[in-house]
Amino acid sequence: MAEDSSRAFVKDVKRIVIKVGTAVVTRNDGRLALGRLGALCEQIKELNSQGYEIILVSSGAVGLGRQRLRYRRLVNSSFADLQKPQVELDGKACAAVGQNSLMALYDTLFSELDISSAQLLVTDSDFRDRDFRKQLNETVKSLLSLKVIPIFNENDAVSTRKAPYEDSSGIFWDNDSLAALLALELKADLLVLLSDVEGLYSGPPSDPKSKLIHTYVKEKHQGEITFGDKSRVGRGGMTAKVKAAVNAAYAGIPVVITSGSAPENIIRVLQGQRIGTLFHQDAHLWEPTKEVGAREMAVAARDSSRRLQALSSQERKKILLDIADAFEANEKLITVENEADVAAAQQAGYEKSLISRLALKPGKIASLAKSIRVLANMEDPIGRVLKKTQLADGLILEKTSSPLGVLLIVFESRPDALVQIASLAIRSGNGLLLKGGKEAKRSNAILHKVITEAIPDIVGGKVIGLVTSRDEIPDLLKLDDVIDLVIPRGSNKLVSQIKSSTKIPVLGHADGICHVYVDKSANMDMAKRVVLDAKIDYPAACNAMETLLVHKDLVTNGALNELIVDLRIQGVTLYGGPRASLFAHTDCIITEDQETAEIFLYQVDSAAVFHNASTRFCDGARFGLGAEVGISTSRIHARGPVGVEGLLTTRWILKGSGQVVDGDKGVIYTHKDIPINS
Repeated sequence: MAEDSSRAFVKDVKRIVIKVGTAVVTRNDGRLALGRLGALCEQIKELNSQGYEIILVSSGAVGLGRQRLRYRRLVNSSFADLQKPQVELDGKACAAVGQNSLMALYDTLFSELDISSAQLLVTDSDFRDRDFRKQLNETVKSLLSLKVIPIFNENDAVSTRKAPYEDSSGIFWDNDSLAALLALELKADLLVLLSDVEGLYSGPPSDPKSKLIHTYVKEKHQGEITFGDKSRVGRGGMTAKVKAAVNAAYAGIPVVITSGSAPENIIRVLQGQRIGTLFHQDAHLWEPTKEVGAREMAVAARDSSRRLQALSSQERKKILLDIADAFEANEKLITVENEADVAAAQQAGYEKSLISRLALKPGKIASLAKSIRVLANMEDPIGRVLKKTQLADGLILEKTSSPLGVLLIVFESRPDALVQIASLAIRSGNGLLLKGGKEAKRSNAILHKVITEAIPDIVGGKVIGLVTSRDEIPDLLKLDDVIDLVIPRGSNKLVSQIKSSTKIPVLGHADGICHVYVDKSANMDMAKRVVLDAKIDYPAACNAMETLLVHKDLVTNGALNELIVDLRIQGVTLYGGPRASLFAHTDCIITEDQETAEIFLYQVDSAAVFHNASTRFCDGARFGLGAEVGISTSRIHARGPVGVEGLLTTRWILKGSGQVVDGDKGVIYTHKDIPINS
């Protein structure tokens, strides 16, 4: 059987709690299932020898005790006694007799395998005592270090709990919930609940229409499953197992419910095979996304964006703050998915610059969360009055900021771009469709999941759609009646292809060139610092220097040679000769001559022009925009780093009191600018 990628967690498993149900321990006639118990003990022996720490929770004592006491009563009864109605045996007595017999059997089986076992009987009230719990951990730790198998059971013989079907109060209420509690208390890496069926089914296992559920997703399955009767012999059955499994899984411990009848199911689980039903706190992330048509996705984003716009400023702010918190809470999971993308890209032989952009380096998640909080705390951009005019007496016209509508962003290998773009879309009240590069597929999926799950139902996660197939792009580009702006982030080829394929306005983010010009009057110490930073701070970034221009006087006085040496020491390869570009992205001059600087700043045709500062400052976050959807090399409708304001348009709001035009006969126009706050 092939290994399932969702079972990759088994690689980190060391300590395992195994719970054996009564239906596994006994046969249909109530007698011990010696063959199954023997096979179980052999698996535990094998795992113990491989270095796993095994903790066993075993049911079956009450059933075994009842069977033995019934036999003893039969042997000691006269024929006349047998004619009388039989009184049900006391459950406490059954538990006391059965526990002794069950442990004797385990001891015999493990001894045959040269393994030692230990019995630990507990009650619900024990776990209320902090000292007991501390001692429990120390005892189990000591036993495991000696390769001894601890065997737990609830001490039903002295338990003060009422009949099990009448009392489900307390810390645990059956051996399934005891196993889950012990897994948490003893910091297990995996909980295996052995049953008499293969796992959790969509309905009663006896129903031919029922299907085995390989991975339990609470949001999907909890309302779909029909449970059959409880266990034929135990107190809980599958309902109890699912409840215990959900509690443990959402506390961070993976759980597998599988059959205890198959000879090597536990070993197969640890080999990563798709055995039984897996419960995992991240299971919802592994569910395949339902295919949604391009128009359906775009319309859903538009409808959700209108609900987003209807919220108050504080409510939109809270969404962003919740997203920031969610990123920090899910940092480990995001890192795992990103590392998988990076490893796949390296194996595929991608260029180092792409891999550098793909990787979310240490501290990046915290940095993104900080940027989102900065964005959240900025002035609300929606509905701001930009201009206020009195057209005539009692007739006031306001020019206000307004969301564009639905944005389609096509970007390449940088998964952090997804976070920035999504945050800006929420702050600006826009719907959003995202198409990232295939090399960042797993990173984009988890980032999208974290963001959309933090968005309240009143808006809906569909406000941000993730396009997963390149084939959907042509269909989306036809939706000029739904999508309001396309922003391609990538090569000139990508931008050109999109512009030629759609009627939707396109805001081009292409591979513009960044120049640094060192003038003859430059402070050369400053020039070295700025040039080196512009090139080596983050060479893969679009705002890194590509072209170094120097005044001819620096060649003759040796200053250029010093710059070249410093760059080469840092591993920069230099190419001589003039280079030109139709797109200037960011250009910088380093000079002490103010007149030369002014000419450069106001005459160079570039999206951003700097004086004595690194081109690496050309960034939305560094500009105080909170984030950016890209750096536009276009002139319409935004240029340079595009933040919230670049994702807004304007609306005219006219407030009157019944005025009519009527050929302008009765209107005296004043066209008077009035204070915005009036």
